Amino acid sequence: MSDSPTVFIIDDDPAARESMSALVESNGLQSETFPSGEEFLEKFDSSRPGCIVTDFRMLGMSGLDLQQKLVEREITTPVILITGFANVPMAVQALQGGAVTVLEKPCPDDELFAHIRTSLELDAQQRLRFNEEFQIRERLAQLTDGERKVMKLLVEGLMNKVIAKRLDIGLRTVELRRHEIMRKMDVASVAELVRLVVQFDKDQMGEETAGESE
Repeated sequence: MSDSPTVFIIDDDPAARESMSALVESNGLQSETFPSGEEFLEKFDSSRPGCIVTDFRMLGMSGLDLQQKLVEREITTPVILITGFANVPMAVQALQGGAVTVLEKPCPDDELFAHIRTSLELDAQQRLRFNEEFQIRERLAQLTDGERKVMKLLVEGLMNKVIAKRLDIGLRTVELRRHEIMRKMDVASVAELVRLVVQFDKDQMGEETAGESE
Protein backbone atom coordinates (compact mmCIF):
# COMPACT_ATOMS: atom_id res chain seq x y z
CA MET A 1 0.00 0.00 0.00
CA SER A 2 1.24 3.50 -0.84
CA ASP A 3 2.70 5.62 1.95
CA SER A 4 1.20 8.71 0.31
CA PRO A 5 -1.40 10.39 2.53
CA THR A 6 -5.08 10.03 1.73
CA VAL A 7 -7.88 12.46 2.49
CA PHE A 8 -10.83 10.40 3.73
CA ILE A 9 -14.07 12.22 2.92
CA ILE A 10 -17.26 11.22 4.73
CA ASP A 11 -20.56 12.81 3.75
CA ASP A 12 -24.02 11.41 3.00
CA ASP A 13 -24.46 13.99 0.22
CA PRO A 14 -23.02 12.54 -3.04
CA ALA A 15 -22.52 15.99 -4.55
CA ALA A 16 -20.57 17.19 -1.51
CA ARG A 17 -18.37 14.08 -1.57
CA GLU A 18 -17.65 14.52 -5.25
CA SER A 19 -16.87 18.22 -4.87
CA MET A 20 -14.42 17.71 -2.00
CA SER A 21 -12.78 14.77 -3.75
CA ALA A 22 -12.29 16.88 -6.89
CA LEU A 23 -10.74 19.66 -4.79
CA VAL A 24 -8.32 17.29 -3.10
CA GLU A 25 -7.25 15.51 -6.27
CA SER A 26 -6.90 18.75 -8.25
CA ASN A 27 -4.26 19.70 -5.68
CA GLY A 28 -2.28 16.52 -6.27
CA LEU A 29 -3.49 14.44 -3.33
CA GLN A 30 -5.45 11.21 -3.26
CA SER A 31 -8.89 10.87 -1.71
CA GLU A 32 -11.39 8.19 -0.75
CA THR A 33 -15.06 8.86 -0.13
CA PHE A 34 -17.61 7.22 2.16
CA PRO A 35 -21.38 7.84 2.46
CA SER A 36 -21.49 7.19 6.21
CA GLY A 37 -19.36 7.04 9.32
CA GLU A 38 -20.35 3.42 9.81
CA GLU A 39 -18.97 2.38 6.42
CA PHE A 40 -15.81 4.37 6.99
CA LEU A 41 -15.11 2.70 10.35
CA GLU A 42 -15.74 -0.73 8.83
CA LYS A 43 -13.15 -0.22 6.10
CA PHE A 44 -10.62 2.18 7.63
CA ASP A 45 -7.06 1.02 8.30
CA SER A 46 -5.53 3.37 10.88
CA SER A 47 -2.01 2.50 9.73
CA ARG A 48 -2.67 4.52 6.57
CA PRO A 49 -1.47 8.14 6.71
CA GLY A 50 -3.93 10.93 6.00
CA CYS A 51 -6.71 12.99 7.49
CA ILE A 52 -10.49 12.83 7.76
CA VAL A 53 -12.97 15.40 6.49
CA THR A 54 -16.49 14.66 7.68
CA ASP A 55 -19.86 16.38 7.67
CA PHE A 56 -21.30 16.96 11.11
CA ARG A 57 -24.93 16.05 10.33
CA MET A 58 -25.43 12.76 8.49
CA LEU A 59 -27.97 9.99 8.50
CA GLY A 60 -27.01 7.51 11.19
CA MET A 61 -23.69 8.33 12.84
CA SER A 62 -22.95 12.04 13.03
CA GLY A 63 -19.52 13.50 12.42
CA LEU A 64 -19.15 14.13 16.14
CA ASP A 65 -20.14 10.54 16.93
CA LEU A 66 -17.53 9.37 14.43
CA GLN A 67 -14.89 11.49 16.10
CA GLN A 68 -15.77 10.00 19.49
CA LYS A 69 -15.52 6.47 18.05
CA LEU A 70 -12.05 7.26 16.75
CA VAL A 71 -11.01 8.50 20.20
CA GLU A 72 -12.37 5.32 21.80
CA ARG A 73 -10.32 3.24 19.36
CA GLU A 74 -7.22 5.39 20.03
CA ILE A 75 -7.06 6.42 16.37
CA THR A 76 -5.25 9.75 16.10
CA THR A 77 -5.86 10.52 12.42
CA PRO A 78 -6.67 14.28 12.34
CA VAL A 79 -10.34 15.18 11.84
CA ILE A 80 -11.88 18.22 10.16
CA LEU A 81 -15.60 18.71 10.84
CA ILE A 82 -17.80 20.63 8.40
CA THR A 83 -21.24 21.83 9.43
CA GLY A 84 -24.09 23.88 8.05
CA PHE A 85 -25.38 24.83 11.49
CA ALA A 86 -22.38 25.76 13.58
CA ASN A 87 -22.92 26.65 17.22
CA VAL A 88 -20.44 27.33 19.97
CA PRO A 89 -21.19 24.31 22.24
CA MET A 90 -20.92 21.88 19.32
CA ALA A 91 -17.68 23.44 18.12
CA VAL A 92 -16.20 23.39 21.62
CA GLN A 93 -17.16 19.73 22.07
CA ALA A 94 -15.56 18.83 18.73
CA LEU A 95 -12.35 20.72 19.46
CA GLN A 96 -12.10 19.30 22.97
CA GLY A 97 -12.51 15.87 21.39
CA GLY A 98 -9.45 16.48 19.26
CA ALA A 99 -10.81 17.91 15.98
CA VAL A 100 -8.31 20.05 14.10
CA THR A 101 -11.03 22.57 13.26
CA VAL A 102 -14.75 23.03 12.69
CA LEU A 103 -15.63 24.75 9.39
CA GLU A 104 -18.98 26.28 8.54
CA LYS A 105 -20.65 25.72 5.17
CA PRO A 106 -20.20 27.06 2.63
CA CYS A 107 -16.46 26.86 3.15
CA PRO A 108 -14.16 28.43 0.52
CA ASP A 109 -12.03 25.84 -1.26
CA ASP A 110 -8.75 27.54 -0.36
CA GLU A 111 -9.67 27.63 3.34
CA LEU A 112 -10.71 23.97 3.36
CA PHE A 113 -7.57 22.86 1.55
CA ALA A 114 -5.35 24.90 3.87
CA HIS A 115 -6.81 23.01 6.82
CA ILE A 116 -6.35 19.72 4.97
CA ARG A 117 -2.68 20.54 4.44
CA THR A 118 -2.28 21.42 8.11
CA SER A 119 -3.98 18.16 9.12
CA LEU A 120 -1.74 16.07 6.88
CA GLU A 121 1.35 17.74 8.33
CA LEU A 122 0.05 17.02 11.84
CA ASP A 123 -0.55 13.38 10.95
CA ALA A 124 2.96 13.04 9.53
CA GLN A 125 4.46 14.53 12.70
CA GLN A 126 2.41 12.23 14.93
CA ARG A 127 3.43 9.14 12.96
CA LEU A 128 7.09 10.13 13.01
CA ARG A 129 6.95 10.64 16.77
CA PHE A 130 5.16 7.30 17.24
CA ASN A 131 7.75 5.47 15.11
CA GLU A 132 10.60 7.04 17.06
CA GLU A 133 9.00 6.06 20.38
CA PHE A 134 8.41 2.53 19.10
CA GLN A 135 12.08 2.19 18.19
CA ILE A 136 13.11 3.46 21.63
CA ARG A 137 10.74 0.97 23.28
CA GLU A 138 12.36 -1.85 21.31
CA ARG A 139 15.83 -0.73 22.42
CA LEU A 140 14.74 -0.43 26.05
CA ALA A 141 13.30 -3.95 25.90
CA GLN A 142 16.81 -5.29 25.19
CA LEU A 143 18.21 -3.98 28.48
CA THR A 144 18.63 -6.26 31.48
CA ASP A 145 17.38 -5.18 34.90
CA GLY A 146 20.94 -4.41 35.93
CA GLU A 147 21.51 -2.26 32.86
CA ARG A 148 18.29 -0.36 33.52
CA LYS A 149 19.47 0.43 37.05
CA VAL A 150 22.73 1.83 35.74
CA MET A 151 21.00 3.74 32.94
CA LYS A 152 18.61 5.43 35.35
CA LEU A 153 21.54 6.78 37.37
CA LEU A 154 23.50 7.71 34.24
CA VAL A 155 20.56 9.78 33.07
CA GLU A 156 20.49 11.48 36.47
CA GLY A 157 24.08 12.57 35.81
CA LEU A 158 25.96 10.35 38.27
CA MET A 159 29.54 9.27 37.63
CA ASN A 160 30.54 5.60 37.35
CA LYS A 161 32.13 5.51 40.84
CA VAL A 162 29.03 7.01 42.42
CA ILE A 163 26.79 4.57 40.56
CA ALA A 164 28.93 1.64 41.75
CA LYS A 165 28.61 2.80 45.36
CA ARG A 166 24.89 3.56 45.03
CA LEU A 167 24.13 0.10 43.59
CA ASP A 168 26.74 -1.68 45.71
CA ILE A 169 28.44 -3.22 42.69
CA GLY A 170 31.97 -3.12 41.31
CA LEU A 171 33.23 -0.27 39.15
CA ARG A 172 34.09 -2.74 36.40
CA THR A 173 30.51 -4.00 36.43
CA VAL A 174 29.22 -0.45 35.98
CA GLU A 175 31.61 0.09 33.07
CA LEU A 176 30.51 -3.12 31.38
CA ARG A 177 26.82 -2.33 31.84
CA ARG A 178 27.40 1.20 30.58
CA HIS A 179 29.06 -0.18 27.44
CA GLU A 180 26.09 -2.49 26.82
CA ILE A 181 23.60 0.33 27.40
CA MET A 182 25.32 2.50 24.80
CA ARG A 183 25.42 -0.37 22.32
CA LYS A 184 21.82 -1.49 22.79
CA MET A 185 20.42 2.06 22.83
CA ASP A 186 22.58 2.91 19.79
CA VAL A 187 24.04 6.10 21.26
CA ALA A 188 27.62 7.41 21.40
CA SER A 189 27.44 9.51 24.57
CA VAL A 190 25.55 9.94 27.82
CA ALA A 191 24.24 13.28 26.53
CA GLU A 192 22.71 11.49 23.55
CA LEU A 193 21.26 8.86 25.86
CA VAL A 194 19.65 11.57 28.00
CA ARG A 195 18.12 13.23 24.91
CA LEU A 196 16.76 9.88 23.79
CA VAL A 197 15.16 9.15 27.16
CA VAL A 198 13.66 12.63 27.41
CA GLN A 199 12.28 12.31 23.89
CA PHE A 200 10.67 8.99 24.80
CA ASP A 201 9.03 10.33 27.96
CA LYS A 202 11.02 10.96 31.08
CA ASP A 203 8.06 10.38 33.38
CA GLN A 204 7.31 7.02 31.82
CA MET A 205 10.94 6.07 32.03
CA GLY A 206 10.86 6.86 35.71
CA GLU A 207 7.92 4.52 36.22
CA GLU A 208 9.63 1.69 34.37
CA THR A 209 12.82 1.95 36.45
CA ALA A 210 11.23 2.91 39.79
CA GLY A 211 12.66 0.95 42.66
CA GLU A 212 15.43 -0.70 40.62
CA SER A 213 18.15 1.19 42.48
CA GLU A 214 16.78 0.40 45.89
